[in-house]
Amino acid sequence: MAMLQVNDIHSYYGNIHALKGISLTVDKGEIVTLIGANGAGKTTTLKTISGLLHPRHGTITLEGERIDGLRPHEIVMRGVVQAPEGRKIFGALTVLENLEMGAYARTDPAAIARDLDFVFHLFPRLAERRNQLGGTLSGGEQQMLAIGRALMAHPRVLMLDEPSMGLAPVLVETIFETIKKLNQEGTTILLIEQNAAKALQVAHRGYVIETGQIVLTDSAANLRKSERVRKAYLGEE
Repeated sequence: MAMLQVNDIHSYYGNIHALKGISLTVDKGEIVTLIGANGAGKTTTLKTISGLLHPRHGTITLEGERIDGLRPHEIVMRGVVQAPEGRKIFGALTVLENLEMGAYARTDPAAIARDLDFVFHLFPRLAERRNQLGGTLSGGEQQMLAIGRALMAHPRVLMLDEPSMGLAPVLVETIFETIKKLNQEGTTILLIEQNAAKALQVAHRGYVIETGQIVLTDSAANLRKSERVRKAYLGEE
């Protein structure tokens, strides 16, 4: 049984048919990436899984239990957690307060403390800046904070939306090394990323989305070899 299964999802913005029968699966312990151009439907897919957008047709299940139709906070409490595009941290709160917000729905203080230690071990810069306002952090540090905040919800599936966007190359490497490390620690990840080359280096499997439809799916290794993917998304001729 898949950890996360999206089956024939149709989502709309008003009368605009944004997702046209999206189906994908994420198995426990996998990194699965969804790649595509701007406007293809990547973020809309995550918004639908997160409950921010309700599908008009189709189902979404987490280990066999339907979560489509639940409210966003209920989906988070079941373990599907998103680090959104653009980070969206709380700029007027400290680093520590931002991380504590990630655990707002939890009632297990000892486990929360362990997860906080884990985040600070994963991102030592956040530990150094724990009392600094989130809005004063660099872009890379804010991305670390967005991922750390999501981890504080103790996700069963961590969804990352464009984690490398706007970052310097050295920080992009850091973020992708962190994604690999999280997966090695047992975190199941659904990764949305315009940097298709980096995404396919860390992922086990991938899906290609165009105009709201999945047009290709395969192992990451095979997608890297695909002429269609190389030309459209890897910048190769």
